[in-house]
This record gives sequence, C-alpha cells and structure tokens, in this order.
Amino acid sequence: MRSGAMGVTLGVVVLTMGDRNPDLLALLESVEAQDGEPAKVVVLGQGAGLPELPAAVTGVELPENVGIPAGRNAGVRWLREHGGVDVVVVLDDDGLLPRTDTLELVRESFVANPRLGVVSFRIVDEDGLTQRRHVPRLGASDPTRSGEVTTFLGGGHAIRMSVIDEVGEFPGRFFYAHEETDFAWRALDAGWEIHYRADLLLRHPRTEPSRHGAYYRNTGRNRVWLAKRHLPAALIPVYLATWALYTVARRPPLAGLVSWWAGFFEGVRTPCPPRRPIRWRTVWRMTRLGRPPVI
Repeated sequence: MRSGAMGVTLGVVVLTMGDRNPDLLALLESVEAQDGEPAKVVVLGQGAGLPELPAAVTGVELPENVGIPAGRNAGVRWLREHGGVDVVVVLDDDGLLPRTDTLELVRESFVANPRLGVVSFRIVDEDGLTQRRHVPRLGASDPTRSGEVTTFLGGGHAIRMSVIDEVGEFPGRFFYAHEETDFAWRALDAGWEIHYRADLLLRHPRTEPSRHGAYYRNTGRNRVWLAKRHLPAALIPVYLATWALYTVARRPPLAGLVSWWAGFFEGVRTPCPPRRPIRWRTVWRMTRLGRPPVI
C-alpha cells in the first residue's frame, strides 16, 4: 500500500439478481487483484440465490428484491455490523475493474481531500468508450476530464462513510432511478464535495437504461419525489417543467411516454418524506459548478 493511502479501509458492496454469475465472479476477481490492503467485500442477492463466492467474499441473500437503494443500504449496514470501514465502494455486478490500482487511487483521493464525500468512477464499454449519459455533468464533451460535479454514477462510486452518517442512507422508496441524485444533493447541502475521476475505470457492457421494465415510470415518479423532497418551493415547478419538456423532446416510444407520465402523476399524488429543502447557497454552488438544480 502506498503511504498516502495507509489507514483508509474500504468496503465493497455489490448487488445481484442472480442472472449474471459469470460477470459477477469476474468482477470479484478484479477486486481481489487490486493493489494494497484487501477490501472487505459483501455481495447481496436480491431475492436470488448466490453462486459459490471466493473465500474472502461474504454473501448475503435478501428474501426479496428490495430495489437498488435499499439493497445498497443493506450492504452498508452489513459493513457497519462487521467492523466498519472508512469508505464504501459500490460496483455493478456486470462491471469489471480493468486496472489494479483503482482502489488505491480511491484511498489516496479521500486522504488528500478531507471534504471529499463522493467519488464517481468513469464507466467505459467494451471498446473503451464512455456514453454521454455516464458523464455526470452537462455537455459531457470530454469524458476523460476529471473535476468537481453535482451528482455521481450508480454503477461505480465510492462514498465516505461519515457522509452517510451525516446525511442518511439512499432513499429506499425510490427502488430504482435518481437515488444517487437524491443522495448527492443532501451531501452537497452538507458541504461535501463530489468528484468525477476519469482515471477510475469501471468496464461495463454498453447498455441503455430503458432495458429495465420500470425505467420510464420510476424516472417520472422519482423526479417529482426528488423535487418535492429537496428543492426550494420556487424551483419545484421550474425543475418539473424542464424535465417534462426534455422527456417529450427526446421522443421516447409511446408506451414509454405513457408510463413516464403515469409515474409523474404518481409522484405528484403521493408523498415521499422527509422534505428537507437544500439551501439557496447550495443552489448557487451547483450553478457555479455548471449544473443548477433545474436541469
């Protein structure tokens, strides 16, 4: 372990539904091959049995699919109950760490910056390319440029455990979609920084989010919940109008658009407490970083 990273313990959380076992085992092999002190690794089966895992990996079979945010929360709780860690790394079960120094770079980044709360990895496909949606800033013209951002990628990220202690867990009711943004806004409002690191690579098959059956409905609903939970009242209609126009402009399939609007109105009708609006100072900070919380 390089001296700058000494003393930072890592835990790795991986969720799986039992349908990607070869990919899962390849990911775990790439985690085991990392330089430095071994991370504490837990794999959670979302209502599914787990394959035989490496000896150093713990498997936890949840009785049902509780969704992505609640599954991550279960992984974090397991780490707390079994000795705790300083930083939690979350990786998709069909991802792969192509470099052996990735987790050491994660450690060093948190040591170097005490206000760093979250690090977002760069996701590359089989050809080494990064899709625009995998760069957490507007424009996304250069995915190889690192920097401070206002959200992070669910498939590959690291969070300082003390940030979770301060701002709380992922919103379990979201089930899937925008749980990272919800967490990011809370972290930013508490004064933490979020960095996108282009040198932290996670190789992941090229996919589209619409492959998930609940994508359109959950996206529409969770956008509304996100706004109702965290935006100052004056910004809620602006945010929702912006995303409604953007969704229509993208011309999704008719069935997808109908599902999105159904989710949107579900979000309007139903509460998702607690409501804790971010401060206007945080709104200004996000605006200076290039992404005001209405886009």
